[in-house]
Amino acid sequence: MSFALHPKLQQDTTLLGEFPLCLALLIKDDAVPWIVLVPKLEHIKELHHLTVRQQQQLLTEVQTVSQTLEAIFQPDKLNIGALGNLVPQFHFHVVARFNSDTAWPGPIWGNTQGRQRDDESQSDMVDKLTHALSRSNQFRAI
Repeated sequence: MSFALHPKLQQDTTLLGEFPLCLALLIKDDAVPWIVLVPKLEHIKELHHLTVRQQQQLLTEVQTVSQTLEAIFQPDKLNIGALGNLVPQFHFHVVARFNSDTAWPGPIWGNTQGRQRDDESQSDMVDKLTHALSRSNQFRAI
């Protein structure tokens, strides 16, 4: 059995690359810079389904993504978490938030205008993020 990304995540994101544990995906919504980490494992629905070692690796990857978003965008706040109400496959959000964004100060989930970046803007964001993430010895752009 091999790993398969949930269709909703395929539809809503662009692949940035991979870490040892997770795929790194950029959400297409233009509201804010928003990265999702998805462990490359089958049948994982909850954080506690990962081994302790895998959880530690996830935190290392979240740290790298958080530092990257902070360095590039200087957000007012980073929102991180796992919801999974619409997509049961375990995935972890790292979202750069700004006091000027459309959902501020409420949660970003379900509170954007639903506009996606155009192809050029998404490609530019992918290039910027993959270049910065590639400074980590654990990230590999695909």
